Amino acid sequence: MTDLSVRIGTLTLKNPVTVASGTFGYGTEFADFYDPSRLGAVFLKGLSLEEREGNPPQRLVETPSGLLNAIGLQNVGFDRFVAEKTPALEGIDTATIANVCGKTIEDYVELARRLAEIDRIDAAELNISCPNVRHGGMAFGCAPDSTEKITRAVREVYPKPLIVKLTPNVTDIRDTARAAEAGGADALSVVNTFLGMAIDIDTRRPKLGNRTGGLSGPAIRPLAVRMVWDCFGAVKIPIVGQGGISEWRDAVEFLLAGASALSIGTANFVNPTAPIDVLEGLERWLADQGVSSLSEIVGAAQAG
Repeated sequence: MTDLSVRIGTLTLKNPVTVASGTFGYGTEFADFYDPSRLGAVFLKGLSLEEREGNPPQRLVETPSGLLNAIGLQNVGFDRFVAEKTPALEGIDTATIANVCGKTIEDYVELARRLAEIDRIDAAELNISCPNVRHGGMAFGCAPDSTEKITRAVREVYPKPLIVKLTPNVTDIRDTARAAEAGGADALSVVNTFLGMAIDIDTRRPKLGNRTGGLSGPAIRPLAVRMVWDCFGAVKIPIVGQGGISEWRDAVEFLLAGASALSIGTANFVNPTAPIDVLEGLERWLADQGVSSLSEIVGAAQAG
């Protein structure tokens, strides 16, 4: 049996397969399909201090091999999250990771401080890369100095493992990766969605109510793999690779590029059991390869 465990700061994941924030709800919505306890971790839907309605419709547009979304971080807010969502997490025997959103650095810091007091939340993912909100989000993650500043501010109040989710909408992702590491991040999520747009040729108007949105799905996978490769060579902290993973072969590609763990996102909407399919396929491949520990193949494509 291959040792599939992954270490992120003080947190140990039982296996590398996780589900990306915003694609799996608050941890229980897919329970009719499989037990989420089988996953290495669940990244919960983006959370802000106050309840958010999100962007006006239309919010989703299908593209060739991809999906444009402009949800706008709609969520129940911290108080309702604690009262309505966290009790259900007690039944999930795996790590649960909160995705932290805000309009200002002070928002991020205060939310992280409150989340640190919730025992059932094992880690936080700092979302400074959402491309479809007008305030906060990607604005913090586009420049190394602001990335380091907000990471350091949250690190000062948040003692649990801290993961920074990077935007791909930058000139060189290695710069923001290094900045997040310098600010105290325990790991990186690489990458969030690519800023995109679709236009209705009949109405001559953008299809999304927000005009632009984040592109995800298989269309972005080669770009995401390259960015994981770049980050692996730039930092020493673990990388959670994501971007178009649909099957176990995709997962292996990310691991070889340098990811220590994986997040399944858009594939959840197409195949609800995609994460388990990936996990089982990965287990078979590792056994066939005679790999004793997952760490043996992380970044192996870069050897020599």
